[in-house]
Amino acid sequence: MNETNFAGGQPAEAGLQPGADATDAALAAAEAKAQENWNSYLRAVAELENYRKRAERDVDNARKFAIERFAQELVTVGDALEAGINAGAANPGPALLEGAQATLRQLYRAFDKAGIKIIDPVSQPFDPEWHEAMVAQESAELPPNTVLSVIQKGYSLNGRLLRPARVIVSKAPGDGGN
Repeated sequence: MNETNFAGGQPAEAGLQPGADATDAALAAAEAKAQENWNSYLRAVAELENYRKRAERDVDNARKFAIERFAQELVTVGDALEAGINAGAANPGPALLEGAQATLRQLYRAFDKAGIKIIDPVSQPFDPEWHEAMVAQESAELPPNTVLSVIQKGYSLNGRLLRPARVIVSKAPGDGGN
């Protein structure tokens, strides 16, 4: 006796379901699509996390360096005030000199609060990333490429160079090459 599949009116073969191949193919396609969607989700989450970190870094840098242009202008004020004090030391007027020194101290406190550090590298090794060599002088006391004196102090803002220190650098006696 033949068994009949009532849905299609066709005889069913023993152990096989009608449309099993189509169901397996549909299941495989659905699983592939689910895996593709999962991978897309993971990429989107990773991109979002990278964007968040980049935005945090940008905001942090903006906060740290927002006053950079102001700071560059302010350091020239310090230079002028310091030059006035040095000139006043040669012809001292005690009240003027004390006032200028107090003003310079206030300026340096303001620098410190704003994250501005003074670069005054006397007797330190010359570092071209932080110093600008203006002159090389022979020196028997200090090793070559050591800062002998500072012509103009340098400044940094939160670890970023605002202006290099302008310096006189030592060279070996008899070394005409530098």
